[in-house]
Amino acid sequence: MTIETPDLKFEPKGLFIGGEWIGAKSGESFPTINPSNSELIGVVPAADEADVDYAVAAAKAAFDDWSRMGVSKRAAYLNQLADAIDANAEHLALMDAVDSGNAYSGMLGDMKWTSDTYRYFAGLVTEMKGETMSRQPGHLNLTLRQPYGVVAKINPFNHPFRFCAEKAASALAAGNTVVIKGPEQAPLSSLRFGEIAEQILPPGVINILTGDGRTGSAMVRHKDVNRIGFVGSVETGRKIAVDAAPGLKEVTLELGGKNPIIIFPDADPKKAAAAAVKAMNMSRQGQSCSSTSRVLVHASLHSAVVEEMVRIVSSISIGMPWLEDVDMGPIVSEQQYDRILNFVAFGQEDGARLIAGGARPGNPNLAKGFFIKPTIFDGVTASMRIGKEEIFGPVMSVMTWSDFDEMIETVNGVMYGLTASIVTNDFAFAMKTAEQVEAGYVWINSSGRYLGAPYGGWKQSGIGTEESYEELLSYTRVKNVNMAF
Repeated sequence: MTIETPDLKFEPKGLFIGGEWIGAKSGESFPTINPSNSELIGVVPAADEADVDYAVAAAKAAFDDWSRMGVSKRAAYLNQLADAIDANAEHLALMDAVDSGNAYSGMLGDMKWTSDTYRYFAGLVTEMKGETMSRQPGHLNLTLRQPYGVVAKINPFNHPFRFCAEKAASALAAGNTVVIKGPEQAPLSSLRFGEIAEQILPPGVINILTGDGRTGSAMVRHKDVNRIGFVGSVETGRKIAVDAAPGLKEVTLELGGKNPIIIFPDADPKKAAAAAVKAMNMSRQGQSCSSTSRVLVHASLHSAVVEEMVRIVSSISIGMPWLEDVDMGPIVSEQQYDRILNFVAFGQEDGARLIAGGARPGNPNLAKGFFIKPTIFDGVTASMRIGKEEIFGPVMSVMTWSDFDEMIETVNGVMYGLTASIVTNDFAFAMKTAEQVEAGYVWINSSGRYLGAPYGGWKQSGIGTEESYEELLSYTRVKNVNMAF
């Protein structure tokens, strides 16, 4: 039986620059493919350096009026964007489900998070306060917080609309104008965000491009781009840092992770197993930088936890992601699909035991899509590739521990330091572990993101924090003014 793809009722109009829709100056374009059935969804413009020049010029032209606008008026614009996102949430979620392969339910949650983010930063704009300092008689120092100017935002495919829209909110609230590059693998909802912005914001405040890594590189290198925010792989993050270096540009990087979930001997095995699977973000096929792909379970609970994990993943519903009863859709692209299967092969070559998944589902209706069953390896060691490298797919690596210090050494023995999860009822052990793990975001008996709590990685997992008051301030520069009287 063929399952028809929903009609998205959306036709890309071009690049969104200066409040207008235009084609790429080169005339070049690229397809976006439905990962569920390999069918063509649409064709979008491929922006090059000339288009980047045009977009940055539009953002620069809009900057003076936007930055000098009263903060309450800017906040009102952000609240209008939030209302519009809520009004279009179902269509946007469906668009992302079809274009990226992520489950509709998860994408609907993305829309709520995004609108909440706009309201959050709209409410914070009055907190961009300076300080006063009187250091000697007859003088007063005061500090001003002022926006950078044009900000470049480059986003990945795992949260197509959310990252496109959400990551612009703090920069806009602070008074910057923004040029956004949507994800190459799932660009449609970024362009749809342009349509929403077109109805609300002054021209040039938001500009949206589609393209590949060359587009992003041109944005980073542009002389009139003063601030950069990127979410994606470590490899690309390093390239962005190199491109930004000649201009000494401020950069925020939210990069990858090989995140541990540490299960202590006092944990309930069923609850611990459920927590491990939940934190893998299977609604996005494990394509999440925060996914807890390393399961470090105490030896005393190993069998019980692993058995329950296998049971849980076997019950995950795999299918067309736009269907409401589906838990997990396809991998975003053939390239990513092949990469994940290569890691499955690496795990077997290195001696790990494949105990669940690792292959395509047997359902013939899914034969043309990039589907992989949730995968669990047992007997993984720290030296194995699947034990230390980010896979960015639905692959979990189970490691067993009995000595606390050795476990901490394993946890910290990777180049990443994004998140860590701890499962225990012992408060002392929980806090001792949280203190020692090298990660920027730690959960104890929970998982998920919490708006207002600073999210960011240590080591090779990133620079800076987001989703918080700190993020808002990071899109301002401090200026000291000394007055003599």
